[in-house]
Amino acid sequence: MQKLVSTPIYYVNDVPHLGHAYTTFIADMLTRHHTLRGHEVFFLTGTDEHGQKIALSAQKHGLSPLEYASQISAHFRSQWDFFDISYDHFIRTTDSAHVLAVQRAFVTMLEQGDIYKGTYKGAYCVSCESFVANHARCPDCQRETSILEEESYFFRLSQYQEPLLEFYAKNPRAILPTSRAPEVLRFIEQGLHDLSITRTSFEWGIKLPPTCKDPKHVIYVWLDALLNYVSALGYPHGEKMGYFNHAIHVVGKDILRFHAIYWPAFLMSLGLPLFKHLCVHGWWTIEGVKMSKSIGNVINAQEVAQNYGKDPLRYFLLREVPLGQDGDFSLEALLRRSNADLSNTLGNLLQRLSGMAWRYFEGRIESAQVLQHYAQDYATLSALFEPLEASMQEMQPHKYLEDLWKVFEGANALIARDEPWKMRDQAKIMALLGLVAALLAKATYYLYPVIPQSARKLADILGLKLEAEAFGRIQENPFLDAFVIAKTPPLFPRLELIQAPKPKTQTISLKDFQKLEIRVGQVVSVEKLEQSDKLLLLRVDFGDRVRVILSGIAKHYAPKTLEGQQVCALVNLEPRKMLGVLSEGMVLSAGDGEHLSLIAPLTPMKNGSAIS
Repeated sequence: MQKLVSTPIYYVNDVPHLGHAYTTFIADMLTRHHTLRGHEVFFLTGTDEHGQKIALSAQKHGLSPLEYASQISAHFRSQWDFFDISYDHFIRTTDSAHVLAVQRAFVTMLEQGDIYKGTYKGAYCVSCESFVANHARCPDCQRETSILEEESYFFRLSQYQEPLLEFYAKNPRAILPTSRAPEVLRFIEQGLHDLSITRTSFEWGIKLPPTCKDPKHVIYVWLDALLNYVSALGYPHGEKMGYFNHAIHVVGKDILRFHAIYWPAFLMSLGLPLFKHLCVHGWWTIEGVKMSKSIGNVINAQEVAQNYGKDPLRYFLLREVPLGQDGDFSLEALLRRSNADLSNTLGNLLQRLSGMAWRYFEGRIESAQVLQHYAQDYATLSALFEPLEASMQEMQPHKYLEDLWKVFEGANALIARDEPWKMRDQAKIMALLGLVAALLAKATYYLYPVIPQSARKLADILGLKLEAEAFGRIQENPFLDAFVIAKTPPLFPRLELIQAPKPKTQTISLKDFQKLEIRVGQVVSVEKLEQSDKLLLLRVDFGDRVRVILSGIAKHYAPKTLEGQQVCALVNLEPRKMLGVLSEGMVLSAGDGEHLSLIAPLTPMKNGSAIS
């Protein structure tokens, strides 16, 4: 069977970070999983390079939009190559083939009667490249919107409301995890409005086809971007279009609406099959806060992998939280998970197997008498593999790995129970080693989609080929022919936290300092957020208004002790949304690594007093 697995095409407004890597690891995992099962998979990723925001960013850097987009796109491709991502095609929306495919699709929709010309007037968020229904602030990024009025072509999204509801009724597993589906259905049921799909206020985008005789219009970024999933396959008549009959899209929850509503409506208009699955993941936060360049808490996945390993990072991200939920990332949590699961459980099991084989049999392992001595244990431990396929089909990699690790834990427990170092029956010791080798051999194929680098090493040690045909054989008979196990260093050395060198102090100009607006305010009330053990919600009176400020001081201050106290706060910091709450400033504090103290005036000051 042919299948398409795709990531979103990543917007080239900045270099890749941990969130991009997480999405790509999920898609890579699915590609390897389906390939081992004999499916022909086309893995697609790439970059989204058009739009007003890209044009503005390029201008700031003194580059043309294409030059700027090319630089950032190269960072993404380089990072995926570093991580050995098994993509088949890296698409750029500036590719000529993509441009032609988008223009053809526009004409088809126009001839279908699904596109008409009108005028758009309403609020628009440049940062998110989206229209936001007359909000003063964008509900997604909290930045101020601008009122836009311009001629536009519209897609008749409203006429696809009932077909979309019918599609999801007939395909309840189209969105995975299924817990993400209700929000999509609610949005559709509230009524769909026709969608503006062209712009005239900027030029950096795909022009309408010459036959439309309307050169001032460029195709809006979401229609342009979403069509990459078929343009990369040669839409409309390319030889690879068969892969789209079984398409699996991996996306973050922030672009769920575009993929679950706009995309299937476009496909219906074009007469193309709809995707089989839309796999939706949550965000990775840092101490409960979404990663953001403006906040300065963005994590570079490649730097983490260079310090702690590619597979430990992949394993942590795929194992730590259920797919669809948000996860909180820290290096300490990464090390705990890697040392406990990879080093202590799996790595220790391999070392035990190799050590005993060389201690008793000069490295030789054979499985001829496993069933004679360990039939019941073999049946019990083999049964632990049975739920794995369903977990992957339901997009529950955390459950998949949790169950897989029960095999390793069971094998370690079996060795501890029988204490082979006390046995005199050499045949039974060999049978035990043969059983453990068989379990590890079968498990290697299940490990490969998640930690491919380590799985290849394990396959070499056990004499396996990571191919679909070999996987099929080991499903029927996991027992290996007699072999000599290689002596190897630990597969997963224990990880230690690398202390970053203290950064050199950077000087700023007086002009830069004068941009900071720091004022004295009085804490009116404080409450602890249930979703976080670090954040407190403070309401602070600055004289002219009361601001809501979130501060990560919950471990140092009880809420009641702060009420009525004066604090100093940076009040012209860009507002940011954390855990659904808009924070409008930053309370200043001093810390020495162990203790933390809020900064306040030595004597009471009028609320709103400026600090200079």
